[in-house]
Amino acid sequence: MTDLENRLYLDINTGEDEGRVVIDLREDKAPGHVARIKELAREGFYDGIIFHRVIDGFMAQTGDPKGTGMGGSGQKLKAEFNDVNHGRGAVSMARSQNPDSGDSQFFICFGDASFLDGQYTVWGQVVEGMEHVDAIPKGEPPRSPGKIAKMQVAADVE
Repeated sequence: MTDLENRLYLDINTGEDEGRVVIDLREDKAPGHVARIKELAREGFYDGIIFHRVIDGFMAQTGDPKGTGMGGSGQKLKAEFNDVNHGRGAVSMARSQNPDSGDSQFFICFGDASFLDGQYTVWGQVVEGMEHVDAIPKGEPPRSPGKIAKMQVAADVE
């Protein structure tokens, strides 16, 4: 049985591709991050935000309302580093040098990024729709960035 309260629907639009990415939340590993991500999703915070940093073979980063990589929601989170692998489809919190600087920005790994294990907080895992993540335009920033059309907690939809 799927726990819809701990699942996100991330609807992505890249201009050439659009579709739903389903993310299972790891409340067992990062309860504070999961609670904050769900709160922001329910406020509509992520709707319309671009993927501002997309590195081929590495990751796609989003969650900055300014679209520059310098913005956030204004609420820093205490790190919840865990033993979850930064493999393909891992969803992890972006941060600055300060471990407790995560806010609203997050990234989705395209492939193995295990060198980040234990240094960033993994709070979710893509379980469907990774092909839509793969289709996000690459660049720092991309010339024509993909964006989050809508991000919702599954329990609010079904």
